Amino acid sequence: EAVEVDGQSGGGLVRVTLSGKMTLKTLKIDPSLLKADEGEILEDLILAAHQDAKGKAERILQEKMQEAAGGLPLPPGLKLF
Repeated sequence: EAVEVDGQSGGGLVRVTLSGKMTLKTLKIDPSLLKADEGEILEDLILAAHQDAKGKAERILQEKMQEAAGGLPLPPGLKLF
């Protein structure tokens, strides 16, 4: 829960921060994207930034679970989250 993960898209034009529980904490949009005819592009960039952060958070959580398991053998392909 204390973990925060940043994600970005569009070369950093859209940035998000997620908590370890995948809750959206912050959303930052570069003002250059705030044009009336670019709404669809902005929507896609927000989704891409969220997916980037979510993927990072899932990797961190999986690493922490592996550490907590202390090297216990788990079946191949078992995802704890």
